[in-house]
Amino acid sequence: MQKKIFNGFQIIHDLIKLRWVPEILKSIHLGNRRYNEILKSIPNMSHTELNRKLLILAQRGVISRRVEDNIIYYSLLSFGSDLIHIFHHLEDLEDKYFEASV
Repeated sequence: MQKKIFNGFQIIHDLIKLRWVPEILKSIHLGNRRYNEILKSIPNMSHTELNRKLLILAQRGVISRRVEDNIIYYSLLSFGSDLIHIFHHLEDLEDKYFEASV
């Protein structure tokens, strides 16, 4: 069990330690499916960085990239939805245990 927990943590850590990944996933989760929608929803993010992170997330099976009538759409895969669920729990922990101590 300990090894499974460590491996699961490592997989998640390798993704969320990358700058902008949580913001990108949250943006897609909130309904921003097209490149420009995602870019506009994340202040200070560059085109280059968004392209790089979308490629990484697609390669790791977190999001899907679909082309329809020359328009690219991004959506969360099951793994991406699970990560969103984890982000919500992390936000809850922060609210519960760290907000009060500030």
